[in-house]
Amino acid sequence: MSVPPSDTPKRPTQAEAEQAVRTLLRWAGDNPDREGLHDTPARVARAYTEFFCGYEIDPAALLRRTFSEVEGYDEIVLLRDIRFESHCEHHLAPIIGRAHVAYLPRQRVVGISKLARVVDAYAKRLQIQERLTAQIANTINDELEPHGVAVIIESAHECMTTRGVHKPGVSMVTSTMLGVFRENSDTRRELMAMLNRPAISEY
Repeated sequence: MSVPPSDTPKRPTQAEAEQAVRTLLRWAGDNPDREGLHDTPARVARAYTEFFCGYEIDPAALLRRTFSEVEGYDEIVLLRDIRFESHCEHHLAPIIGRAHVAYLPRQRVVGISKLARVVDAYAKRLQIQERLTAQIANTINDELEPHGVAVIIESAHECMTTRGVHKPGVSMVTSTMLGVFRENSDTRRELMAMLNRPAISEY
């Protein structure tokens, strides 16, 4: 479990969280005591524990069990199309997207489910996409010490599609390239070629 920073305020109680939701319902112009909204504060509080469960997870710890019996494998490992759900820290609006995570192992590999779990551990927090991309890449790089790491994220931000400029269909793409993916254009081109191959369901 991750340890919150020392300057993190004390976590409110369930009752305090529910009262905050009741206040927002009144702010929106509705009556939290009417039948349809009676249980909404409790439901929202429970939903928040799911939306933001990443604060309770140490992403680095997920990568500490590795495997070295790989028969000399020294090519790119790529996990594509990792679907994730996050929330924008500016408007608390959903961010829905896909992450592509690659690394070039030095001697050790990690179970592929752990890569997806690292994505979720950071996504299930209040985020901006740029930071999310860097956090995933830096954690994999620090823990596995590979030749290189690449993380590419494509997502839709509902803070842009359902409010403000109201531009549906727009996707944002960010990337962090470390090690050989940053320094070697041939390795980077190989990765991009792998990303353009058909999805596994099409084979």
